[in-house]
Amino acid sequence: MSPDEDRPRGPWSQRGAAFGVWYLRIVTFVNLLSAVWVSFGNDIRRHNIEEFFTPYLLTAGFASGAFSLFLSVTLRRRKRAAWILNLLLSGLLLLLFAFVLAAAPEFRGQAQNWVSLALTLLFFVSLVVGRREFYAKGDRSNPKLAAVTAAGGLLVASLLAALLVTATNTAQDASAESAAPATFMQRWRYGVMRLVSLAADDRAFPGIDTPNWVNVAINVLSAALLVAVLWAAFRSVRSTDPITADDEERLRALLVRHGDRDSLGYFALRRDKSVIFSPSGKAAVTYRVVGGVSLASADPLGDPEAWPGAIEQWLAEARAHGWAPAVMGASEEGGTIYARHGLDALELGDEAIVETEEFTLGGRAMRTVRQAYNRVQRAGYTVRIRRHEDIPAPELDRLLRLADDWRDGETERGFSMALGRLGDPGDGRCVMLECTDEKGELRALLSFVPWGAKGLSLDLMRRDRDSENGLMEFMVLEMIQRAKEVEITQISLNFAMFRSVFERGSRLGAGPVLRLWRSLLSFFSRWWQIESLYRANAKYRPIWEPRYMLFEKSTDLLRIGIAAARAEGFLEAPGLPKWLNRKHLENVR
Repeated sequence: MSPDEDRPRGPWSQRGAAFGVWYLRIVTFVNLLSAVWVSFGNDIRRHNIEEFFTPYLLTAGFASGAFSLFLSVTLRRRKRAAWILNLLLSGLLLLLFAFVLAAAPEFRGQAQNWVSLALTLLFFVSLVVGRREFYAKGDRSNPKLAAVTAAGGLLVASLLAALLVTATNTAQDASAESAAPATFMQRWRYGVMRLVSLAADDRAFPGIDTPNWVNVAINVLSAALLVAVLWAAFRSVRSTDPITADDEERLRALLVRHGDRDSLGYFALRRDKSVIFSPSGKAAVTYRVVGGVSLASADPLGDPEAWPGAIEQWLAEARAHGWAPAVMGASEEGGTIYARHGLDALELGDEAIVETEEFTLGGRAMRTVRQAYNRVQRAGYTVRIRRHEDIPAPELDRLLRLADDWRDGETERGFSMALGRLGDPGDGRCVMLECTDEKGELRALLSFVPWGAKGLSLDLMRRDRDSENGLMEFMVLEMIQRAKEVEITQISLNFAMFRSVFERGSRLGAGPVLRLWRSLLSFFSRWWQIESLYRANAKYRPIWEPRYMLFEKSTDLLRIGIAAARAEGFLEAPGLPKWLNRKHLENVR
């Protein structure tokens, strides 16, 4: 942490930071309003070139609106670089205002100028008072990336602007008595001036006459370029060091001692995660940074008495880098501990857990499941159950190739409830189910990770698309009924999102809001497996254990949802060209 972050921050510091953020939000609204309300925007721009001047950043237009919007967002995320930039710009403007008012009597007679001076001064003072609230660090490659983005973006945007001017220039057919047609260099210079200035002097370009919408389009292009440069300049540190071999060894030791507590504990060993240990080393939080969100999964590992220490370390790192902290899939016990550290909880759904010793296929309630199981069994399908460490290397290699062939798409989905790898030598205690047809051909695979000493958690499901329907259910039932072969007593199956909504919404007497919510989820289930996962798990009559998402600010929920979808493999964010990414910039140093 920085020295400022270590000091206690009082109410005045918080109020100062809040005023700065809200000032920029209001300026953003006025700038964007003036960009679409032409007469209002012209009044503001006239004030800036006549005897009036306007407060800090109030200049009208899409580009200035985008600039103030981005600065308000970065200030709200406590970015130190944004605080420094705003303090520098507003301080210089404040000095300019004071000099003009002192040196030019005609400016002192305008009351609006004194209001502009007062507002700019208030903003500057609020930043000084709230300086301890802005401690979030940026990525060290940001200045170089911003410079490259600005140079390359300005070149591309100016060429696009020049082409747009060329296509719409109504003065290009000028007569002999009028100005000569503009050359391409003149059109390019005009595009550059329109990109960098809201009040370009058209008299310098007599051979160019474009419709107003062209100038607006170039202004929007300028705003987009400005946002790209600001994003590059103020982006958060994108990631931390992934789990090392030593970290993994320490995490496995925690799982040996406390792995029975959480069915999702083994998934903490994903190697695309980072880890923070408690000061005592008896607990740890594993997480991954996605889109400025520090996304932890499930409960902390280790001794519950040491969980607060690990959570505090994780939250401190998230705040130091300006990341939004979030937890996906915490249990009720873990969620309660997280909530004590200032996070709010939202129930995501339920995890299906089957106690193998209590499970039976008998009875009327299991009639449909029993019939489906018998149908697949009569078709000649059989299941083989082995620990990964008991599978010979050549056989395991073949299983891995088939699993890749049967994968739905190129992306390996899963984060909070998936290991993300198969057949690793360190995962020898995982359990593999191989299902073959009547000809002995392999048709499907299931893989489970350990859940303590006596449990398993479903990790991976793959099958040949030409195989019998109901094959996965048949394999799960085989695992439940033959659990003693691998000495386990409980199995964690798929996670059913919004399970309680489907269950309560179908009951007699369900309220209109609940029925509407259930109808919406059923509609979206046409594209995403929401209701089908619930139905698929419910047939085993499991114990439902609720799982929660935890977050610090409700305004971050959309951002967290997108980050979670990316981490789980359902969304893929567009990236920068390879020549602009961080690794390239580091290599050219």
